[in-house]
Amino acid sequence: MAQSPTLVEIDTARRALKGRIVRTPVVGLNSAVFTEVLPAGSDVTIKLELFQQAGSFKARGVLLGLDGLSKKDKAAGVVAASGGNHAIAVSWASKKAGIHAKITMPETADPMRVEMCRKLGADVKLFKNIGAAFEEMDRLAKHEGRFIMHPFEGRHMTLGAATCGAEFAKSLSDADIFVIPVGGGGLISGMSAAIRALRPNAQIIGVEPYGADSLYRSFEAEKPVAIDKVDTIADSLGSPTALPYSYAVARENVDEIVRIRDAEMPLAMQLLHAGLKLAVEPGCAASLAAILGPLREVCEGKKVGIIACGSNISLERFAKLTGM
Repeated sequence: MAQSPTLVEIDTARRALKGRIVRTPVVGLNSAVFTEVLPAGSDVTIKLELFQQAGSFKARGVLLGLDGLSKKDKAAGVVAASGGNHAIAVSWASKKAGIHAKITMPETADPMRVEMCRKLGADVKLFKNIGAAFEEMDRLAKHEGRFIMHPFEGRHMTLGAATCGAEFAKSLSDADIFVIPVGGGGLISGMSAAIRALRPNAQIIGVEPYGADSLYRSFEAEKPVAIDKVDTIADSLGSPTALPYSYAVARENVDEIVRIRDAEMPLAMQLLHAGLKLAVEPGCAASLAAILGPLREVCEGKKVGIIACGSNISLERFAKLTGM
């Protein structure tokens, strides 16, 4: 079993990030737009981590990862594979640190995300799918000596997410349930570790798309597993595999993983636009989609915390997905 980050380690990470990240706000979903459709008697609060630097929670862990590099590693540069949010975070943080970044992305990535990375100075190459992008990341690390800034597997990524979890747990001290989106496992491993330490009686539930359910299957198998194919509109949640460290920390602290269908996310995207005037990507709406769907009965009469984990989406893609 991996050792979850301690509150002392999380506080140390928080202090290291002070002044460089945003303490993102929490908002109660109290307007009629939400209360008419939320689980009966529930009190739902959302943490708006999409307002974070570079548009997602990823900035926290990436900054910590770059802080830990040696002079040699910094001179060699970094490489990262990502469908978007991690790519943007690595590009942004690397530019601030004066480190050259190479980014490998699937051809299906939102063109807006690709352009953002390039504008931030990263060298971006596109590949047939996310699996091929990961293969190229490994090749570049081997042949160019670049340090891999993995999108989720690494103590720095878990610690970064844990600072987000600690903020949320302290803001929502009487929550019964926290619902957290799952991509590879970096966000849920860190957030769950902090929440479990600060709110030990709260239920912690992860949510994955059916087409990218590697952590759900890993929980079933009781070990990290990979899936044959990623097939979901939630590209930021589209990891093809779970990996040992983030899996083990999540397994220590998370009560269960539920799955949602792609068709459930556009409705949640529409609601967030109607109620909060936010145009978000599918993964950003996954927690809300889960409490409107498979977790509806579980959340009835409960105080629930959900997270808008990040959002970098073009208006064209938002309109296409939502019909708005």
